[in-house]
Amino acid sequence: MEDREDIEKLEEDIEELEGEIEELEEEIECMEILDQEKEIAELKDRLHRNLAEFDNFRKRSIKEKSQMFDEGVKDTVEKILPILDNFELALKNLDENEIFAKGILIIYTEFNASLENIGLTAIDCIGQTFDPNYHQAVSKIEDEKYKEQEIIQELQKGYIYKDRVIRHSMVIVAN
Repeated sequence: MEDREDIEKLEEDIEELEGEIEELEEEIECMEILDQEKEIAELKDRLHRNLAEFDNFRKRSIKEKSQMFDEGVKDTVEKILPILDNFELALKNLDENEIFAKGILIIYTEFNASLENIGLTAIDCIGQTFDPNYHQAVSKIEDEKYKEQEIIQELQKGYIYKDRVIRHSMVIVAN
């Protein structure tokens, strides 16, 4: 009978051990799941960070491209402005009735319209108050019929491209 009791005891011990093994397996499985969930969370975080970095890079690239384009336009316009000045000078010194003068006027008008289409605008200055952000005073005269710091003559046109002064207007200021 003792053998039977020993066998029953062994069977109970085996059952207990099997139960403990199952519990340990469940704990291991839970730990593995927790580790996997932690790894998934870390991967999600890295993914979100990479997406944010890429979005910032994309926005920065777009801004830099736009700035480079604007800088290119500015440099090109600065080189073209003397040609525009020469057209204006030629128009002032030509007889308006000459066919040649009409041709020059047509070319000047088209040239000016093309520059306006890309965003170049002339600075309006005659009768305006002097502003050093837009105007460069080359002379000052005293005359009581004009207001203080009023621009009375433009010697060279100034131009703006997208709120940036390309060239200041050279002006004569009163008082």
